[in-house]
This record gives sequence, structure tokens and C-alpha cells, in this order.
Amino acid sequence: MKYAQSVVELIGGTPLVRLNRVTEGIEATVLAKLEYLNPGGSIKDRIALKMIEDAEKSGQLAPGGVVVEPTSGNTGVGLALVAQQKGYRAVFVTVPKVGVEKRDVLRAYGADVVVGPAGVDGDSPLSYYGISDQLAREIEGGYKPDQFSNPGAPASHYETTGPEIWADTDGKLTHFVVGAGTGGTVTGTGRYLKEVSADRPSGPVRVVVADPDGSVYSGGDGRPYFVEGVGEDIWVPNYDPTIPDEKHAVTDAESFAMCRRLATEEGLLVGGSSGLAVTAALRVAKDLGPDDVVVTVLPDSGRGYLGKIFNDQWMIDHGFGAVVSTSTGTEISVSSTEQISAAVREGKVAAAAPAAAQSTGAAHTTAAELLRAKRDMFSNALPEVISITRDTTLREAVSVMNRYGVDIVPVIDRPGGTARIGEVYGVVDVAHLSEDVIEGHAASDDLVSEHLNDNLPLVGITEPIPHILAKLRVNPTLLVADQGDIVGVLTRNDLLAHLSSAKREEDTIDE
Repeated sequence: MKYAQSVVELIGGTPLVRLNRVTEGIEATVLAKLEYLNPGGSIKDRIALKMIEDAEKSGQLAPGGVVVEPTSGNTGVGLALVAQQKGYRAVFVTVPKVGVEKRDVLRAYGADVVVGPAGVDGDSPLSYYGISDQLAREIEGGYKPDQFSNPGAPASHYETTGPEIWADTDGKLTHFVVGAGTGGTVTGTGRYLKEVSADRPSGPVRVVVADPDGSVYSGGDGRPYFVEGVGEDIWVPNYDPTIPDEKHAVTDAESFAMCRRLATEEGLLVGGSSGLAVTAALRVAKDLGPDDVVVTVLPDSGRGYLGKIFNDQWMIDHGFGAVVSTSTGTEISVSSTEQISAAVREGKVAAAAPAAAQSTGAAHTTAAELLRAKRDMFSNALPEVISITRDTTLREAVSVMNRYGVDIVPVIDRPGGTARIGEVYGVVDVAHLSEDVIEGHAASDDLVSEHLNDNLPLVGITEPIPHILAKLRVNPTLLVADQGDIVGVLTRNDLLAHLSSAKREEDTIDE
């Protein structure tokens, strides 16, 4: 009989598959390593097993111990799985941008989850690094593997991932393209592949890092982005900058669009970091010839992102509407055989992709057009986003609101430039400030950071007036998002002014 003694024996040994449709026009062979086929669903199973077994050998983790780790989800799943099999408890610290589905998975394995605040500096005690440090100190028997600095992380890839790729390509791969997050995969795998191919007549394997736009690895300043599990806002110890030969910054929009293409064209339901890696791999491959072999890594499954990347409304709300229009199927409900036949006749199922709709009439006016009309009305005298920073005093905040005639203002830490969604820490508004002052809970010299309210709802740049109106019925002010950036603010007054202006123009034409 052939079987594994436990699930941890199934970690590693993942297959390579050729990409065929998204590579149209490319001569090189592009292969993807399907790391989501690990038992925990991601590449992080490899480092989880290595770090825990190393800790057992060194005595850092003893019977009855507790594994504590800051994680974007996948490392936690791997550690939870291995810890559970070896009889340890597990506690994980994560951030709000990590999908709730991922957090639910951690809890399903019996782990505890602590969610830290958003928008916190990497060196803050309230960052997910700082919180995990405190928990590891205060929990009896606590052990923090620290994937960011644990030498077992890159070692696991040097010992397994690299050799697997080399063997499965018969040593013919020419380029290795991989996302860099905590640094283990690119450092360990890249180092092995460079070493094993060093004396090859055709030259060593070229290692390419795919990095989210905004991450420090590709020259960014650590600004927020939506792709999870890759990139960093600080340089981490396990990332060896001497390994990569080149780096490619990839936007959220590019990553998400590729994710959807991989699902609809290649049958691969994968997460955002996979879309990021394949985008970079195709950039590299387009300049290569038929003898070149490019290998990239698909770190995790897309099942944990069904409520985000593969959810049309989430994508539209966050300004990725252009991506939605190019992918995914439709959904209808039927309750009779007659309805089924009618749906087929009317092309509601299995129909050819419809031509792009032409935007005509007020109902089809988008948030982008409303913003343009608003700026024209004020002769571009208003900032795109009227905002203040966290160190603004209440006196100064009220002055800003009076100057521009607004009742609510977002709080960001990037004055004078376009803010990303993750850089909006909340809002201050006249109504709540008035209550705080009257009740004696606020003083004019207080910082606005002490009186923040929840963020405003989002509306995507491509959303039409009926959708905007529905949201304005519930909230008087909306933040307009374009591919993760905040590009404007819309209020009920803005919409009314536009509709009134459009009606006057229509009446003039009729006359």
C-alpha cells in the first residue's frame, strides 16, 4: 500500500505546468510551479515544517509550547497545520487587509488570531511584528519562528524548492521569476539555482523578483497595496539583495487582471501574488527565444480571495472596474425548465462576450465624469482630495473645513499627493467634533488622531450614477477610488449640482 504517515509528509514535491494561453505570442516555455497544491494550500507549508523542526532540535520549542507568528495568512496555515500535528498551540497576528476567509482558515485549524490596526508603521509596537513580539514574551512556552529572519525559511527552499525545479526542468531553466515577501523563497531557491547552474555553458539561471508597486524591494517607499503575501515596507533579514538579477514592480491592477486570466484561460484559480509573479514572468519571457525556459511560482490558491479579487463589486468599489469588464462569467437563478430554455434563447448563459456598452445619458455618467464636472465647476480651485494629516489640530481641521465649505475631511499622512486607500486612517467631521466639544471631550489643540471616525465608503471610478446615488442615500460623502488610489470625494451636493446642470443643458437643447 502507498500512503503518507501524516499530512506533513505531503509537503513539497509540487508539479510544474506549462502556461499556454496567457503566453500567446511568446516563444519561450513558461512554466508555473503549483505551490497551492501543498496540504496547507500554499508554499509556506515548506518553511513552517523546517522552522518548527529546527526549533525542536535546538530546544526552543518544547512539549506544551505555543507557536506565535505575524503572518498574512499562509504562513499561519502552514504553522497551524504542522503545530497541530506535533501537538503545539498556535497564535497568529495579522492585519485588517488580510481576507476574512484566510483568518477563518487559521481558526479552523484551532489557532487563535489577533488582528492589529491598519496603517501602523513597521517599527511600531502595534505593528503586527510588535504585537507578536509582545505575545511571544508574555505567553509561557511561547516561540516565535519569525519567518522574516529565521534561517530555516530560505534553507527550506534551498533544500527542496530549488532542487525540485532543477530536476523537473532537467537543468534547462534559464530564468526564475518569483515574488519576494519575507525573502525565503527568492533567497533560498535563487541561491540554489545560481549555484547549481554556475558552471553551465549557457550561463547561470537568471533570478527575477516580482514586487508590488510600492514595496521597498523594487524601489518603493512601502506605500500600501492590496496584493497579499508579497512585498514589504521594510527590508527583512531573510531577503538577500545579491540574489536577484533584476526586479519588476507590478501594480495591483496588473496582478488582479492576471489572476482572473489565469482562472478563465488556464484553469488556475490562484491568489494575487500569483498574478503578480506571472505578470513579471511574461514581461521577461516576451524578449526570450524558443530555447529559453522560464519558471515562476504560484504561491497560493484563489479560494481565499473569492470575496476580493474574484468579487466584481469589491473590485469595482476599489477602482478596478476595468479589470472586471474583461473577465468572469454571469450568474442567473432559475426555478423551471421553461426559464432554463428562455435563458439559453436569450443568451443569458453560454453567450458570446457582449460588446462594450456605450456610455450615454445621465444614468451612464460615471464617478470619473462627476469628478471632472466638479473640478470644472470650481475652475480646478479645489484640491483633488481635501485632506489633513494625523498631526493636524482640531482648530486647524475646522479651519480647513471652513475654507473649502465641507463638513467632513479624510485624515491621511500624504499631504499634497494622491493617497492610497490604505493611507486613509479615518475622517473627522463637524457633527462629531461639535458633540465632543460640547460634552467636554475635545479641545481645540487636540490632534485629530485622537478623534478619528470610521472611513468613508468607497465608490469606484467607473461606477454609474444609479450606483453612486444608492450609496449616497446611506452616506452623504464617498471616497472615489481608482485602482486603489483615492482620487476624489463626492457628496450629495456634487451629484445634485451635476444633475441640475445636465437638466439645464437638456432644456436649452430642447428649446
